[in-house]
Amino acid sequence: MGNLDYKRKIVDYFKKNLAKGYTIDSLKRALIDQGYSRAIIELALDRANKELAEKAPVLKEKPVIKYEIIDEQNRPVTIKKSWWKKLLGL
Repeated sequence: MGNLDYKRKIVDYFKKNLAKGYTIDSLKRALIDQGYSRAIIELALDRANKELAEKAPVLKEKPVIKYEIIDEQNRPVTIKKSWWKKLLGL
């Protein structure tokens, strides 16, 4: 039971500090410097990543990227398709 609590504290440490903007490498280095084993740190990091991924929102649709070309007078420029592209439906 103590080992699970120990790992849970490290998982929570990763989640809290990643949300603050710290890098994974800096957090791992801090834990190693405090005497934690590398194996426990890696297991806790994997668990924290899985928990954060579960909470991440799922995108339901792809974003639409729109662009337009503007001439020197700030008017939109329309580009005409060649007749081959019109014929082939491209």
